[in-house]
Amino acid sequence: MTVRLAAACYGDGPPLAILHGLFGSGRNWASIAQRLAAHHRVIALDLRNHGASPWAGRMQYAEMAGDVVATLRALGHTRFALLGHSMGGKAAMAAALVDGAAVERLVVVDIAPVAYPRHHLAHVRAMRRLDLAGIGRRGDADARLAPDVPDAAERGLLLQNLVFEDPHPDPSPLVGEGRVGLRGKARWRLNLEAIERDMPALAGFPSLPDDAVYGGSALFVAGGRSDYLRPEHKPEIRKRFPYSRIECIAEAGHWVHAEQPRAFLELVEPFLAA
Repeated sequence: MTVRLAAACYGDGPPLAILHGLFGSGRNWASIAQRLAAHHRVIALDLRNHGASPWAGRMQYAEMAGDVVATLRALGHTRFALLGHSMGGKAAMAAALVDGAAVERLVVVDIAPVAYPRHHLAHVRAMRRLDLAGIGRRGDADARLAPDVPDAAERGLLLQNLVFEDPHPDPSPLVGEGRVGLRGKARWRLNLEAIERDMPALAGFPSLPDDAVYGGSALFVAGGRSDYLRPEHKPEIRKRFPYSRIECIAEAGHWVHAEQPRAFLELVEPFLAA
């Protein structure tokens, strides 16, 4: 069953949907979306079990692609471009391979249609183990998560998903140490149970017939400092996306659009406009 996804919309013009990666949300792409909105109706989606979108029991690419297409059609878009990063790139590829007539153009950022090791499973388990009782601010959670996730940038991404329920705000806020007011119970806005259960599917790629091929134009953008999109992936990319080109931004890691936004846009904008 499809899920109606939360969406932030920018600008006017041909529709372009942006699909974020694992642990992310549409707001991670706000600055890029605003730039692309000069010539497009940009729809930054929160994928199922992420951000403000509903939770669902399954977390597999066929369902995620169905969510994207159904949501865009509900917004009045029957044909659109897709731009997806990492997990969102796989969801975008799945949508293009299953419903290619709806996908006008495809941009895939630092991911390939192949299976990867389940690197993120440890992060999910660390988040599920974290005792949120007594946590009043993200700094507390950051300190508790640090032994299991030592990289500060990775923790920052994960902790964007920590929210505080506060049904009775304090009318007299306390100010100090980055804390304003008393906060309620902390919770994750990620469906960690579903993500952990379907991590094998998320790390993999759907098994499709050999004739499942996308006939539209596709741009794959790799980060030169990342190992997600490697030369050995090119044959599988060419097999499924014969009208594709692969570009590399040498000074970027996996978060290509955040680390090198100008170089990223210099590739993506003319491709979408062609």
